[in-house]
Amino acid sequence: MRYFCFALLLTFLSCSNNKTKRSQLIHFIPQHTIAVLKTGNIEGLKSDIQNSDLIQKLSKTTNYINLEQQLESLALLEPEGELLICFTKNKNDSLSYSIITKHHKNLFKTDSLSNYTEERLAYKNKTITKSNLNNNTFYSTVVDSIFFASSSQQLVNAAFSNSYNQTFEKFYKTTNKNKSLSVIMKTDSAFVKSFFIEDALRFKSFSNHFAVDTDISQDEILINGITKASDSSKSLINIFKGNIPQENQIQKITPSNSDGLLSFTFNDIHVFRTNLLKFNKKDSIPATTLFDNLAEIGVIYHGDKRAVVLNAIDILATKEALLSELNTLGTYRQVQIFNFSKPTLFSDSFYPLVTFNKATKYCLIDNYVVFANSMELLQNIIANYQNKTTLGERAYFKTLKENLSDESSLLLLAKPSILKKVLQDNMASNSAMALDEYKLSAIQFIYDTNFAHVNGVIKKAKIKGVQNSITETFNIKLEAALLNNPQFVTNHVTRGKEIVVQDVNNNLYLISSKGKILWKKELQGPVLGDIEQIDIYRNGKLQLAFATPKRVYVIDRNGKDVSPFPKRFADPITQPLSVFDYENNKNYRLLVTQDKKLFMYDVGGKIVSGFTFKSANNTIFCQPKHFRMGGKDYLTFKTEDKLYILDRRGHTRIVPKTSSKFSEEAVYLYNNKFTTTTSAGNLITIDTKGNTAITNLNLSDKHHVYTTSKTLVTLSDNILTIKGRPVELEFGTYSRPIIFYLNDKIYVSVTDVQAQKIYLFDSQAKSIPNFPVYGSAQIDLGNIDKDRNLEFVTTGDDNTIILYKMN
Repeated sequence: MRYFCFALLLTFLSCSNNKTKRSQLIHFIPQHTIAVLKTGNIEGLKSDIQNSDLIQKLSKTTNYINLEQQLESLALLEPEGELLICFTKNKNDSLSYSIITKHHKNLFKTDSLSNYTEERLAYKNKTITKSNLNNNTFYSTVVDSIFFASSSQQLVNAAFSNSYNQTFEKFYKTTNKNKSLSVIMKTDSAFVKSFFIEDALRFKSFSNHFAVDTDISQDEILINGITKASDSSKSLINIFKGNIPQENQIQKITPSNSDGLLSFTFNDIHVFRTNLLKFNKKDSIPATTLFDNLAEIGVIYHGDKRAVVLNAIDILATKEALLSELNTLGTYRQVQIFNFSKPTLFSDSFYPLVTFNKATKYCLIDNYVVFANSMELLQNIIANYQNKTTLGERAYFKTLKENLSDESSLLLLAKPSILKKVLQDNMASNSAMALDEYKLSAIQFIYDTNFAHVNGVIKKAKIKGVQNSITETFNIKLEAALLNNPQFVTNHVTRGKEIVVQDVNNNLYLISSKGKILWKKELQGPVLGDIEQIDIYRNGKLQLAFATPKRVYVIDRNGKDVSPFPKRFADPITQPLSVFDYENNKNYRLLVTQDKKLFMYDVGGKIVSGFTFKSANNTIFCQPKHFRMGGKDYLTFKTEDKLYILDRRGHTRIVPKTSSKFSEEAVYLYNNKFTTTTSAGNLITIDTKGNTAITNLNLSDKHHVYTTSKTLVTLSDNILTIKGRPVELEFGTYSRPIIFYLNDKIYVSVTDVQAQKIYLFDSQAKSIPNFPVYGSAQIDLGNIDKDRNLEFVTTGDDNTIILYKMN
């Protein structure tokens, strides 16, 4: 897990104004700012929010709706790179927002907005724009190439000054620029009241500043960052100063039917209690030897009941400290339960971490001593521990633990009931939230020198897929309908898969295997066919290569154009871009089809002079393809009445001994013969001498064909034929069949786009178990990670992408 630079944190200074040349966005945050949101990918963040199950539940609360309305002006911006949203309080304690980003000519989109007006204002020889959108007024200006907008004109005026808050800058530097959202916040901001269930553990008294990065996905929210307080006894986090975090183990005795737990650890109880004494401003603490041999103390929450747990390093010494407390109340499952005469000991000693003051009973279970007021709760704890049905044994805890450190100073584990209470408290809402799928959430603090690491997890518990089952990994919505089918591409860093897709507004998206939008890029037209990947610099880094009707693009994995592309064309490009690598040495050739003509380019965007083919007899109506056989190269494509088989220079290599009207199906290499179909539905094969064979497969004129070197698949009406084996499908409107060869196995897929059913078969024409599944487009099938389980991507509704996993 990522931790931040210790040296930076050790140099933290108190908040001060600094007058110097401003070069970063953070230098423009207003004075009295209480919170800053930072994103380097606003489109990705919007998608994360739209597709997050938890945030959509919170979106119905009043606080969320008010915030959304205040930030309506964000919809007018198309920033390139980082953007900051600042929240600032004025002298009257009212809240204003500001938006800061780099200025560029296409940043502010107000064209054709009927509900938008603006006027120009003057301020000390500067120009400020006053804008009104849906009766929400905001002001904006540009200072040193920085765009600054705010709901307060005073803050815009102040943006021309040259002072900034140095402490915020230091926290800003600890955030990760690659995260879609980072949050820097003063703890007295009132945005967050508490992370905990206890009213005594208020956020404003916990620390001074938080700086956290967040990962928001469909089914989980992860936070990772730091919190820091000034070196004083006024903040609770400092009670852990001078102690080394220990392993949290209270979950091993907490019943799975409880509501959660709070655990705090230490390696020196005396230092810990001294720090807590200063925080509580007390002169003394209860004298006892009961705590001398402990590594951890915890509170188990169970409805309105509480139990305090001591995790002993030396249980024999702890038992000795309880020799005066051996009045037996009874026995349960061979565990003795005793009376305890000091019910307020724990609240007196560990407030505000422990507020429970009714500890009247206790029992000993292995190295744990458990105190409670309820005999029923103690029995429940004993039974679950003996039955191994504790939180620590649950699969959802083990999954959660992957995002947490084993050792922490302070840990909260929250079942849905606590999560709901904490969220309602912070959102000032009593609205019903269905959170049962969030089996366990957590936040932990790991004290380190003079700051603490923060990790947080709110995560749906996924049901583990049984063998041969199909599970939905994610289901995300884009802002506009999809224009083409989602496609897998390779991430050259992880060697896993990501998803590329285009919407009807010609925006191209790269989406991670977790469903996060990595970037969005507007293209000049729709992508033709599939997107290819090339290594243009021969350094292992892959780019996307494709054509639109007037452009050829090469784009790197960050969404940036690779020079000299995009290459512009005056005449329309009529077929997908063909990419050839004849010798497998990354000396790529890019073949562009324009009606009857072909043009060959190198990766420098220059015409390859050695390619001489210029024009076909009629319009080329299938994508040119390259095959290598017997040490020779063959370039193939078709017009309505002619099949061309050329060498790599564009000269005719084979003249087919036939005259046929061809279908628009592609040309394939099947059984070492060039294979396609005629418009009448006959299969036509041509060998390297031009000899031609025509086979009547009884295909309709609206048929599809797809082959590999040894496998032939056809689709005619509702009859899918795989290696000569027919499968009768339901009547419908079907996509083109496609063959995948993965993990040494053939898969054949076809989709009924009308009934929204995806079919998948093996090479013997047998249906893969649990198919058909829901989907409205042809799939792409692949391995997105390192396991052997396959995933496939498709579309659901017109703007929805679905990723499935085959277990």
